[in-house]
Amino acid sequence: MSSPAEKAQSPASEAASPKGKAKSPTPGPASPATARASSAAPKSPTPAPATPAAARESTPAPEIPGLLSGAHWLEQGLPTADPESDWDSTLGSDTESSTASITSSILHYRTLNGRTYHSDTVTSGEYWGPNDEKQNEMLDIYHHTMTLVFDGQLYTAPISDDPKHVVDIGTGTGLWAIDFADKFPDCTVIGTDISPIQPTWVPPNLRFDIDDYTKEWAYKSNHFDYIHMRWLTGTTKDWTAAYKEAYRCLKPGGWIEHIDASGTIYSEDNTINEKNAMVQWGKIWQEAGRKSGNPVDLLERNLQEQGMKEAGFVNVTKKDYPIPVSPWPKDEKRKELGQFFYLVYTQDLEGLCQYMFGTVMGWPQEQIAVYLAHLRAELKNMSFHGLIDFRVVYAQKPLDAED
Repeated sequence: MSSPAEKAQSPASEAASPKGKAKSPTPGPASPATARASSAAPKSPTPAPATPAAARESTPAPEIPGLLSGAHWLEQGLPTADPESDWDSTLGSDTESSTASITSSILHYRTLNGRTYHSDTVTSGEYWGPNDEKQNEMLDIYHHTMTLVFDGQLYTAPISDDPKHVVDIGTGTGLWAIDFADKFPDCTVIGTDISPIQPTWVPPNLRFDIDDYTKEWAYKSNHFDYIHMRWLTGTTKDWTAAYKEAYRCLKPGGWIEHIDASGTIYSEDNTINEKNAMVQWGKIWQEAGRKSGNPVDLLERNLQEQGMKEAGFVNVTKKDYPIPVSPWPKDEKRKELGQFFYLVYTQDLEGLCQYMFGTVMGWPQEQIAVYLAHLRAELKNMSFHGLIDFRVVYAQKPLDAED
């Protein structure tokens, strides 16, 4: 399918389908305009005790060159408002628990500077995003933005017209899972997350599970027709391990699709450079990922494609979608896309960076506040033509995969 934001796609060569033996079953189910496509022969689907990907992901990336400190932004002071470039002023104001059986301990959220985060009882790791109303509204806007990127479609993988079992990993507020369940009423859909923030009024063929995908998945082997993952950057140290669990849980011939973003904001016309807050955004995030051990440079290090191949998947295809971060394009469709992505960013900038900038990078609150003031001013300035890349990688479990 085509999109005005999609990069030119080169044909993928079909990889040979290896035979391999998946991990032993775990007892029964419980709980995006240019496209580049690539495909290569996978490694053996048999999970090995250790993989090059695991070693890669556990090794911190080198320190980020050109990174400006929080103190730098504090020294700059607050930016001067420019009414002529303040597109945002024209916007105006139009900008519970799941069906799973959960214990009250899951609702014992952590707090950080007045924001709530997931309960420590669900996962041993720390997710950087809050789970409160402001952040959840941002996730809803993000879901709509992604449907615009994909011309209203919920997926790009060539899945069956009649899927029976589908899981959405890291479902957030659950809108993708709800829309998929509505589109396929005969399909059993599961959405998983570490916070019970999904609605209770959902299609009858949908349920939400509170679960941590970075641990062993509590689903039986060879069960799902399609596994969907979206915006999970910075949430795991080992992507190959997660993809191996997905491989185990997919039926032979089933598909996995992982959509994620680069934090790097760039321009194709040199309207921004390393001194801009926009460009520094990605550098700060990458350094925070390096310090925490949870990589956020999935695109830069090609972790999705490499991890899926090492997990045993075949027909691995990737496509990059450069998205405007504000409505600067003249093309009306891309302008609309930029408008919504601007809303994604500015709905809850503090929530996006509170943990990574403050807790991980050690920036005091006043440094974060001044940096974000500069970032907001640049996002409002239509002379800055910022872009950010989203990457879709989908792959198939071999039809002849052994149980």
